[in-house]
Amino acid sequence: MRLLQLQARTGIHLTLVCHRPHLPAALHQALRTADCSVTADIEAVRRHYYGTPIAEPPPAEEPAAPARRWLTLPALDRLVSYDSPRPCTAPCTPPPIAWRHRPPPVPLTAPTAQRVAHRLHTATAHPRLAAALAAALITGASLQQLATARPRDYDDASATLALHDRARYTDGCAAYPVPPWASVFLRAAACFARLVSGEDQELLAAPGDRGHLLRVAETARLRPPQPPVARRKGPVGRVEWDWRERQEAERYDATPAGHARPSRR
Repeated sequence: MRLLQLQARTGIHLTLVCHRPHLPAALHQALRTADCSVTADIEAVRRHYYGTPIAEPPPAEEPAAPARRWLTLPALDRLVSYDSPRPCTAPCTPPPIAWRHRPPPVPLTAPTAQRVAHRLHTATAHPRLAAALAAALITGASLQQLATARPRDYDDASATLALHDRARYTDGCAAYPVPPWASVFLRAAACFARLVSGEDQELLAAPGDRGHLLRVAETARLRPPQPPVARRKGPVGRVEWDWRERQEAERYDATPAGHARPSRR
């Protein structure tokens, strides 16, 4: 009954698989008022999902190796950044992002966006974690800034996502355009947040979800650019999420204290 209620509230396409020759009485009763169809024909199910003709699956001895390759995405460079913006407590209608303080993330090509969306669908069923990674790829924002978004900050009609940063650690409060491939994840996260706790619930992953978020990204084989082998801090094969932060810290430490160009005036 809860699954059917979820389907009615969110409009998802729900498939119930019953591993019995006949429907149990309780399930039969629950389906009496549901708008559904029942079939015991596996070929009919395949046609329903995949259309006709049915695509033949790859042979077991020929796994789809490219699907396991890492996708290295520069937009994830700042995901674990140590900035600390906070959500706005007063009503806030951010303007469109102006990209004055950093370059915008390079938009994903259509094939890459398709691969990313497929991997996120496969890696997790949690709408907030999937939406947080999708949002990171379109905004280049840190997890702390992603955590400032609330359900009202995603506007499905205008396809924009507002992130907040009153102290202007990076771009200030701004609205980012959301491409169609990412809208699916943002829309699901908004529905989930409203079902859980309403408008004050985080729309995306909270700062405490950092470990979960990085595990989902690694399961989906998504990572930021990695350091050269000679400069790695961990073993080969482990994703180093803070490489950009370390680069900036090293450049800062290499600058002599009080170093400044002398004035010519």
